[in-house]
Amino acid sequence: MAKIRLASSLQTDSIVDGPGLRLVVWTQGCPHHCPGCHNPQSHDFNEGQEVDIDLLCKEIKEYDYHTGITFSGGEPMLQAKQCIEIARYAKLLGLDVWCYSGYTWEELLDSSDDSIHQFIELIDVLVDGKFMNGLKSLELKFKGSSNQRCIDVQKTRETKVITQIN
Repeated sequence: MAKIRLASSLQTDSIVDGPGLRLVVWTQGCPHHCPGCHNPQSHDFNEGQEVDIDLLCKEIKEYDYHTGITFSGGEPMLQAKQCIEIARYAKLLGLDVWCYSGYTWEELLDSSDDSIHQFIELIDVLVDGKFMNGLKSLELKFKGSSNQRCIDVQKTRETKVITQIN
């Protein structure tokens, strides 16, 4: 059975990690170590817990009143292969998919990792870029610092022009 390393159990009640009531998959392991990160316990690659992806998907199915699922962390792109399975399942359930990454859109597109590109194909909105404490604002919607972008992934892929939401 395939497993994913998570920082915590599935969060089932987020209203700040995308629109509506959301499920959040908090991946474990992050190379960015952004000063002021709101989830520093997710940085260590050896911490957290391994969770069976099939069991996680069964749990996701139980929450049929949610509007979407969000991948955060940690750095979800470092477990893109595992996130693909979960995102595909979420799409089958009619959930939209958001992902927070410390990598920029451009860095992700330049990646030689095919699983990152496959994961991107399933994402509706990518919040990209490292959190920067000096650019932090509580006025921002769905992102922590003003350098980050909320990218409409599907429209951006279609038009080849970065399209932001908000």
